[in-house]
Amino acid sequence: MSTTIDRGTALGLPEWDRCAVMGVVNVTPDSFSDGGRWFDTTAAVKHGLDLVAEGADLVDVGGESTRPGATRVDEEEELRRVVPVVRGLAAEGVTVSVDTMRASVAARAVEAGAVLVNDVSGGLADPGMVPAVAAAEVPFVVMHWRGFSDNMNSLAVYDDVVGEVVTELRTRMEAVIDGGIAPERLVIDPGLGFAKLAPHDLALVAHLPELRALGRPLLVAASRKRFLGHVLTREGATPPPARERDAATAAVSAIAAHTGAWAVRVHEVRATADAVRVARAVEGAA
Repeated sequence: MSTTIDRGTALGLPEWDRCAVMGVVNVTPDSFSDGGRWFDTTAAVKHGLDLVAEGADLVDVGGESTRPGATRVDEEEELRRVVPVVRGLAAEGVTVSVDTMRASVAARAVEAGAVLVNDVSGGLADPGMVPAVAAAEVPFVVMHWRGFSDNMNSLAVYDDVVGEVVTELRTRMEAVIDGGIAPERLVIDPGLGFAKLAPHDLALVAHLPELRALGRPLLVAASRKRFLGHVLTREGATPPPARERDAATAAVSAIAAHTGAWAVRVHEVRATADAVRVARAVEGAA
């Protein structure tokens, strides 16, 4: 008899019968893995459409790098980068998410056609974010976050990373709900690589069921991150560059899908699209 994992879904988003694939479009000159490649609006829209053709179910558009050590871009520049790309993709029928920590960018992106706000700070970076998302009545990703990119590495201190991330996420979810966002619209994200060292990230991947126990759809964003470079590095060697971590990313995508993640966020879609479909086929044969 075939079985299906209940991954949940956020109110206002499509439902998929497997782990969804969120493709990344970085409209930035300085993202850690592909900065500058899609900085032009036309190129960014084309790249988003290419990701959909390769198997992405939704596309996450961001105009500000959140790599460790990154400095913030100003509001007008972020708007200039993001809004035309969101509008162009939405006009082509793509399910678009906006990756931003600013309420103004979130609101303008929703007006341009975005249907999901993915805020890596979970609404902590901008006090206007939660009211803006509540007013827009769109789903909201609450990620585990302890601080901005320029100092987050110093905040990677845990006695029990899984327990602390779960507790801090629960606290943040409650605050967001108190701020007016419907609980049915929430997605959670453990924030791999954000104020976390490689052992912390690996522990979280190993304990995804504890995160799912928070009762909301789970987004796992491991793509090309430092902890994968750490895993792949042989003794005495330097870590492989970000673009050489896609096979490792697909491995985490398969693990996440098998564990019941709602979606995985990746830069290179094709291998992960295959991975989540294989995971679903195995699940259905159980």
